[in-house]
Amino acid sequence: MIYRNYGSEDMKVSAIGFGAGHIGGENLSEEEVGKLLNEVLDAGITLFDTARGYNLSEERIGRHLAHRRGETILSTKVGYGIVGREDWSYDGIIDGVNLALKNLRTEYVDIVHLHSCSLEILQRGEVISALERCKHEGKIRKIAYSGENQELIEAILNKTFDGIQCSVNVCDQKSARDFLPFAKARKMGIIAKRPLANVPWRYEHLPSGQYVENYWKRFKTLEFDKLGLNWQEVALRYVVFHTDISSAIIGSTNIENIRKNCKILEQGPLPLEIVHLLHSKFEPYKNEWNGEV
Repeated sequence: MIYRNYGSEDMKVSAIGFGAGHIGGENLSEEEVGKLLNEVLDAGITLFDTARGYNLSEERIGRHLAHRRGETILSTKVGYGIVGREDWSYDGIIDGVNLALKNLRTEYVDIVHLHSCSLEILQRGEVISALERCKHEGKIRKIAYSGENQELIEAILNKTFDGIQCSVNVCDQKSARDFLPFAKARKMGIIAKRPLANVPWRYEHLPSGQYVENYWKRFKTLEFDKLGLNWQEVALRYVVFHTDISSAIIGSTNIENIRKNCKILEQGPLPLEIVHLLHSKFEPYKNEWNGEV
């Protein structure tokens, strides 16, 4: 596994992170979740990305990985869903961080993101002040923002933020090309979500109403389906070896798929001619397509 600095040199993350949304539902038993999480860590993946909105996810990570806390980098997202607190309020953020500490069974969380709040909320500032307080108290190590477009720009320009998380993939290149170089120059940690673009190549026909629908439309518009490439490999290598990325998070409940993704990294960066081809295909749409929220 490849490991990189998350911004400054005081934190290293695995080049592939585990997106823990998939373990939040009740389709997996506690035994299955515990086995999966420990196998993911054994595979060399150290970054575990969860959120307040991922149902049982935080609690399960705490339950099954607390005994290996020294091996993990924990990332979560806050801002909403706290009983008795207004969403996106100062107290809501404070209580959200405290609940994450309890759920994750840890004394601190490595990275805490504001979870796609609006530009107005960011500019109002109280949620940022709340995270600053939590950082000052040692409850979190890095303050981050997860989101896209104008809000992402606002976070990059705000020197309080240590890192960002945004969509980066072959069908969603705008942030990577237009915004991330500025974040990198600021030495921010950068986590790429949806690196496989929700795997649109799996579907022959439009998957209406599914999370992947818009990426499928882009995939077809770009005529990527006509290139005859191994998209699992191309998509992953495109993101992981992007010079600005700290880690790319992938969610799965199948450990064999996770191990295959780790194996793909051994091939190294894509040939430059393929990277240039992917960019040239996206170029006509760079001003038309924003980052997928």
